[in-house]
Amino acid sequence: MSAELIIENIRIALPKGGDRAFAVEDVSLRVRPGEVVCVVGESGSGKSTLAHAVLGLLPRGLSVTQGDIQLGDQPLLGQSLAVLRQIRGCRISMIFQEPLSALNPLMRCGEQVLETLREHTHMSSEQMQARVAELLQSVGLTDHTRVAGSYPFQLSGGQRQRVMIAMALALEPEILIADEPTTALDVTTQAQILRVLIEIQQRKGLGVLFITHDFGVVSEIADRVVVMKGGRIVEQGDADQVLSHPQEAYTQALLDAVPSSVPPEMPDTALAADTLLQVEGLRKTYIKRGSLFKPEQHFQAVKGVSFTIRKGETVGLVGESGSGKSTIGRILAGLIPADAGHADMQGVDLLKAQAFEDKSLRRRVQMIFQDPYSSLNPRHRVSSILTAGMMAQGVSRDSALARAKELLRIVRLDEAALERFPHEFSGGQRQRLGFARAIAVNPELIIADEPVSALDVSVQEQVLKLLNELKTELSLSMLFITHDLRVAAQLCERIIVLQHGEIVEQGDAIEVLQSPQHPYTRALIDAMPGRDWK
Repeated sequence: MSAELIIENIRIALPKGGDRAFAVEDVSLRVRPGEVVCVVGESGSGKSTLAHAVLGLLPRGLSVTQGDIQLGDQPLLGQSLAVLRQIRGCRISMIFQEPLSALNPLMRCGEQVLETLREHTHMSSEQMQARVAELLQSVGLTDHTRVAGSYPFQLSGGQRQRVMIAMALALEPEILIADEPTTALDVTTQAQILRVLIEIQQRKGLGVLFITHDFGVVSEIADRVVVMKGGRIVEQGDADQVLSHPQEAYTQALLDAVPSSVPPEMPDTALAADTLLQVEGLRKTYIKRGSLFKPEQHFQAVKGVSFTIRKGETVGLVGESGSGKSTIGRILAGLIPADAGHADMQGVDLLKAQAFEDKSLRRRVQMIFQDPYSSLNPRHRVSSILTAGMMAQGVSRDSALARAKELLRIVRLDEAALERFPHEFSGGQRQRLGFARAIAVNPELIIADEPVSALDVSVQEQVLKLLNELKTELSLSMLFITHDLRVAAQLCERIIVLQHGEIVEQGDAIEVLQSPQHPYTRALIDAMPGRDWK
């Protein structure tokens, strides 16, 4: 019989000197057997900190100063490492947000699942191998032999997440903690992962503590919802009650920030007729080197793609992971070469060898990356990050600094940010810095690669609003790469749907999303979590 997870009046202290004394303050909640409790809130609300406290995984500097955490009759706080090792994985398991960093990059995936069994059971080698195959198949990995023999980097994001789920379920725990397990996954993979989780949860009668900022996911799986803000619970109750009739203004604000899947009506005169970019026959093949025993492998990432972008237009490029979206964006930004095709930008072919060595062309096309933390130099202050591109274009340092201050005002950041480093900003603020850097040299085309996929709904709403404002004020054209159809609906005039490197459908956003013609497009729309909720 599964036990109840009980969290009573918990306080988790932050290191002194910050804006807040506590990461989590006076939080109480319960997860009953067979129940899914979703904890939602903005970044910094204390969701993940609370989850890590349950398993004694708080980072150095954080400590529980008040309260109690129990699994049934067994207290969890203050236990020795030896006791916690017997609880972790056996009675309580955790699925982490980013499997690529949570999985050991030097171990094959099957060996990582097997290691859990070796440490906690007395199975024979044959029994463990059979159990690993059974676990991988139970999470939908039909090619389990290949997956077991692969390293994490050789698998897709969805496959890595399934391996993490298999590891978490290996010892049949009583409580499963899932920390944003579907945040950066495309809609079809996300739907598959959620189906796997809920099927196993219902079959095993697990209690699940599910941490997320995606209200679409909440509407699909939650029995109860806990809303956190600033380390405190501001509202909790049955899922239907919280989603349909929230009692707190903060909860209502979060719900209002969720983008609608219905595109807004666009005026007929909203776009210019002039074409800025004409892409024809774009192709890219990746080659994996062979060895003495394995032949060279070829993978066609982009297969003869053609499309146009008009002046002032935002074109959404949507599809599953591996469909070729980011490859197209990186080719057009001059980061990787194409094998064939043309990308005519008003008389200049972007795909021509050494095209981007021309400084004037480099200025015209800029890119916003998915992860601003890794794309901003951690050793440079914001002043250097924002002025480097301008100075490379021949702008004086004084003029570049003056422009940098103006850019910070445009992206709604304080001028004092110039002297700070990227790690001193929140995720949403870092993404704003990425926008500022991209528009610093007055580009005509912005390529935005999943720029809001990892942001919570309220920050996402602010960033999307800012993008729309920048686009209007600066007359920008944009290729917006995303797997989130709600975001594409609110930002894009036209949508291109990619599958396996080929365009299967394209057209006005409202036509593609409301009356899809291709089965794959319909499958993407049907897979949106909470599609009928908002």
